[in-house]
Amino acid sequence: MIASVSLDVILNVFRAVGEETRLRIMALLRRGELTVSELTQILGQSQPRVSRHLKILADAGLVERHREGSWIFYRFINARIGRAGRAVAAVDAAIADLGDEDDRILDRDRERFDQIREARAALAASYFRANAEDWDRIRGLHIPESEIEATMRELLGDEPIGVFVDLGTGTGRMLSAFADLYREGIGYDLSREMLAVARARLDRDGIAHAQVRLGDALALPAPTGSADVVCLHHVLHYLAEPGAAVAEAARILRPGGRLVVSDFAPHDLEFLRDDHAHRRLGFSEEEAKGWAETADLSPVSSISLAPSPGARPGLTVKLWLFRAVGTLRRLEPRTSAMS
Repeated sequence: MIASVSLDVILNVFRAVGEETRLRIMALLRRGELTVSELTQILGQSQPRVSRHLKILADAGLVERHREGSWIFYRFINARIGRAGRAVAAVDAAIADLGDEDDRILDRDRERFDQIREARAALAASYFRANAEDWDRIRGLHIPESEIEATMRELLGDEPIGVFVDLGTGTGRMLSAFADLYREGIGYDLSREMLAVARARLDRDGIAHAQVRLGDALALPAPTGSADVVCLHHVLHYLAEPGAAVAEAARILRPGGRLVVSDFAPHDLEFLRDDHAHRRLGFSEEEAKGWAETADLSPVSSISLAPSPGARPGLTVKLWLFRAVGTLRRLEPRTSAMS
């Protein structure tokens, strides 16, 4: 439920957006989170000036900032959890109507935003291509996969699984590890090289009831309400919009279906960003709860797996289990960049 707000809050919100650059920033952040550096590229303005605009928007409760190592991300705040409540919802609705194709400034902003997204995707894709055959070894730099998989099994329990969907399936390890739990398995990945590795694994392990497909975790070629369990295993830290991937996973879950997420707790190991294309340096409990609320998911369990002796220092794996309860609001499928 969106909270009501005071007159002062409403005035602060509308003063904050009553300036062209800040309105452009809001329109951009509504499309996805960005760093200050990325905003300066899109807007063609200096970093101090953009930072000043962002501070005004943050003070008004319109955007939130999230620091990860040396990077700071900004995002449009969720009206349902932000302090400005209905005022933010009103701004969101107004910005949604800024789709006039004749507005050259907004059109240019959108084009530059898309270019930045494409550059991000190209960086991640080149990394995946370079490491496709050795992907399991790279994951093994952190915490033993066997320990993560055993804990995921405990979370999933004995409840029957009809359709199991693995997003960002990579080498297909999750499809193989949990093959005895589901009736039908589907793995999606954007990398054809990774899909080739996954198919080889399924063939090697004799798993005939699973398949892999080319698909974007943010815009899945899957029907709404078609999955019993969705898995996001060490995927979200590569994404600029992890919450959007959670929302898309929620879309394809049937009522009562479950989402299991494994990723890292917040850390400051910058080499993972520089050497391994990690977009995000872990996630907090608060952020995970925000995903759940936005996607109409109910949190079920949260488990921390501290690093084992000999593992990289400071890396704790987090496991979250969410459930889609009852007849829930379902978002329309997003349009994939591949289409």
